[in-house]
Amino acid sequence: MRIAVFCSSSPTIDSKYVDLAYELGQGIGATANELVTGGGHISMMGAVSRGARDNGGKTIGVIPQALVDIEFADHDNDELHVVETMGQRKHMITDISDAFITLPGGAGTLEEFFEIWVGHYLKFHTKPVVILDPFEIYKPLHQLIVHLEEEKFIKPGMREIVQWTTNVDDALKACGV
Repeated sequence: MRIAVFCSSSPTIDSKYVDLAYELGQGIGATANELVTGGGHISMMGAVSRGARDNGGKTIGVIPQALVDIEFADHDNDELHVVETMGQRKHMITDISDAFITLPGGAGTLEEFFEIWVGHYLKFHTKPVVILDPFEIYKPLHQLIVHLEEEKFIKPGMREIVQWTTNVDDALKACGV
């Protein structure tokens, strides 16, 4: 199974988030699954890949050429696909992955999460959509989603697509591992 992980690439975040990413990567590698990421080598994105490789896992990165040009690429990936645009990156990650885990992150991470979630709801795919959030970074988002459903901006059943987890084992189980 190929598991895509969406997460921060910020170098200024607390190390506990980088450690969480590494732990998730270890879990993916230890279960003989393949990791798919945005192909970067820094912060959480790099840590999840290192964790997977350190436990015998295969890593696949998908990165736009513009990020390769600024030396952002993780050249240790088993496969590194270089594309032209962020849209192509997201499309390829969606196509080659069997499940999606979102870790703490910023605007880019949230954008990827929302696209996968809405794609599942609209039946463009039926792959698991998981949030791994042991630090409750997304607690306000979870509350907002519940509120939006109560106000009828989110249809019944859409909220249940997302599986909210607080540890690596539960996140992997939610993916079907």
